[in-house]
Amino acid sequence: MDTFIAVAEDCPAEAGTVPPETARPSVAALSYALLDGRPYELTSADVLFTVYADRAGIPAGERPAAREAFFAKDQACLRASPLGKRYGWGLHADAEGRLALVGRETPEYAELAAGRVPGSATPVTVVRAMRSSRAR
Repeated sequence: MDTFIAVAEDCPAEAGTVPPETARPSVAALSYALLDGRPYELTSADVLFTVYADRAGIPAGERPAAREAFFAKDQACLRASPLGKRYGWGLHADAEGRLALVGRETPEYAELAAGRVPGSATPVTVVRAMRSSRAR
C-alpha cells in the first residue's frame, strides 16, 4: 500500500525548499540530491544507507558489507528526515516502497495528504514527519 509522509506540523517552509549547500553536505542536502529528479527509483533503505555511506566515506567496494551491518541495527525512518521537518517536502512511497519528493505547495501534495494517490482512487496511508520541537 502507498504511504505518504506529510511535512511536520511545525515545519517552517511553506513550499518544498532545496536544502542549502555547505562545505560538508548535510543529511538533508544528500537526501534531496538522491531523490530530486528521480521519482520512484529509490527506496527508503537506499536513501538512508547511501546518505550514511557518503557521509562516512565508505568506498563502493565495501558498501555491500557496510549496508548489511548498517541495517543489522535499528535505524531512524524517513519520518525523522529534515526534508519533512524543515524543508517542506512530503515523501510518497508507492506500493513497491519507491520514493518521490512532493513539495507541500503542489496539488499532488494536497491529494496525497488527503489520503489518495493523485488522479486515482487508490488510498494512501498518511503519516506526518516528526516534529522538530515538543508539542505544547
